[in-house]
Amino acid sequence: MLAAANLLSSFERVTEYWSPKVIGRVNDQYLKAAKLKGEFVWHAHEHEDELFFVVKGALRIEFETGPVELREGDFLTVPKGVRHNPVAEEECWVLLIETVSTRHTGELELPRTRSLEDQLS
Repeated sequence: MLAAANLLSSFERVTEYWSPKVIGRVNDQYLKAAKLKGEFVWHAHEHEDELFFVVKGALRIEFETGPVELREGDFLTVPKGVRHNPVAEEECWVLLIETVSTRHTGELELPRTRSLEDQLS
């Protein structure tokens, strides 16, 4: 039986900043809920695009060419291979849409890196 899911309620599963949780799947794309605060890390996803949709708050995504400011309701697709660094001055809720093969911090293994297993739990 099909059942609706509530996006805002999905954020109750997110208990740590920068630790996204998979909340759905569409074909080969995961939908992930994440709470962000502070600065993440510079990284790139060499083979996958990544979409950031701001559900609550504001987010700045830094690029080597300059920052892009996102407010509630805005979204931005980061093309594959583009280095970026998300920064949230205050708590920000985002919906991420990523190919199932996307690694959290690209090819980098850092203390903030979350495995897919962590994101699915």
